Amino acid sequence: MGAVRIANTCFGLVLCAAVAAALPAQTFTTLQSFDNTDGASPYATLVQAANGTFYGTTQWGGVDGIGTVFGITPGGSLTALDSLVCYYLCGAGIGAAALVQATNGDFYGTTQWGGTGSRCLYGCGTIFKITPGGTLTTLHSFNVGDGNGPIGGLVQGTDGDLYGTTSSGGAYGLGTVFKISPTGTLTTLYSFCSQSGCIDGAAPIAGLIQASDGDFYGTNGADGAHGSGTIFKITARGKLTTLYSFCAQAECADGSYPASRLVQAADGDFYGTTLQGGTNPGGAPFGGGTAFKITPGGAFTTLYSFCSRKGCADGQYPSGISQATDGNFYGTTAGTTYKTTYGGDANEYGTIFKLSPGGTLTTLYNFCAQAACTDGQLPGAGLVQSTSGDFYGTTAGGGTNTTCGTQGCGTVFRLSVGLGPFVETQPTSGKAGMPIKILGTDLTGVSGVSFNGTPAAFTVLSPSLVKATVPSGATSGTVQVVTSHRTLSSNTAFRVAP
Repeated sequence: MGAVRIANTCFGLVLCAAVAAALPAQTFTTLQSFDNTDGASPYATLVQAANGTFYGTTQWGGVDGIGTVFGITPGGSLTALDSLVCYYLCGAGIGAAALVQATNGDFYGTTQWGGTGSRCLYGCGTIFKITPGGTLTTLHSFNVGDGNGPIGGLVQGTDGDLYGTTSSGGAYGLGTVFKISPTGTLTTLYSFCSQSGCIDGAAPIAGLIQASDGDFYGTNGADGAHGSGTIFKITARGKLTTLYSFCAQAECADGSYPASRLVQAADGDFYGTTLQGGTNPGGAPFGGGTAFKITPGGAFTTLYSFCSRKGCADGQYPSGISQATDGNFYGTTAGTTYKTTYGGDANEYGTIFKLSPGGTLTTLYNFCAQAACTDGQLPGAGLVQSTSGDFYGTTAGGGTNTTCGTQGCGTVFRLSVGLGPFVETQPTSGKAGMPIKILGTDLTGVSGVSFNGTPAAFTVLSPSLVKATVPSGATSGTVQVVTSHRTLSSNTAFRVAP
């Protein structure tokens, strides 16, 4: 499907037939419509790999109908790397979460169900590794005692291990934080609800992030001091501190039930979203969700309450946010229903939005803006900004194929808002002498690489990848790559470890 230049906004009780509000030079493009054989209903955020391709997972479809792992180029060429298979009594979808590419080049991920864990009817979930060529290896099968239902995906720590959460199971049955080595040795770091009244929270749905201080930060979807979820930090050794408990304000004006991964912004604070709550007229404990920020010390601010305008034209149920190179946050709202044979408010099928650090929201796109929702509907995952400057994401329904019924099998899309290219380091911290991967777009004619102004030795491996060594004497700051036609800066500061 070709590009769509966004021109107008779909407000109020109208059929979703017009394209949503836009800024000049903003272009939405549907890159891929799934057809069930290559997957269906992608719910996880994409990841851009070192080869420039985006990788993701689908909830359903494939050979056994329970999900796939796929790669898609920036131009929209899709390859199904593997169809997930049933290792136990998998009568339902495996439910694969977002992938992470480790420093060894392989991808690691989790499945909500499946595996050899006999204490769960459909298996208790797994952790797997898959190579860029499609060879899949199951590293661990959960079995309740060590966790059950990993939903949020993994993050690789600076120590090389992978860290994640399970939504249930563990010592108290209400979720865990774990780490696993790249070869499959799992350690449970914390079991939630270990404190009286579950004030430490329960049911973590989202994955973790490792912050600049070296600790990991995450959210719980339930319990806490007020029963609606928490924000926490945890050390690599398992010491947990609850930073905030949601629904601390009247009618949950601060939000409730956080279900997306946090992001640490350039100012050092953490930003995220909740699925419910806020100051919209719907009242507690529901609501359309919120966007918030919290300092590392726990000072909390609600930035925006969704569904706060007539007709909910701003969207509802945000799926997470990420900070782009212009300093603003971009994200999606999942919407409330599939469009089949009836119309409804524009926001019912999901939106893309921009949010300033001060809390000003702009709706960039309303899904189901094209006939039969060929542009997609219900974006249940957040966005990823490519090193080209564009945003990429998925929708759980819609598209041009009807093999999944009138709701569609889902799509992959691209949104351009005119932001320029940049480079990304993997990992984002390291010691002097450590080799670092630098990802980019059109890295041709590279003549120099520097770490916060200190020149570094480098090797160009491909048009999308440069390998550099952290130079002696370098300090924390921006990494720059000088090419034949521009100087590219890293999207986040690189932290030089002592």
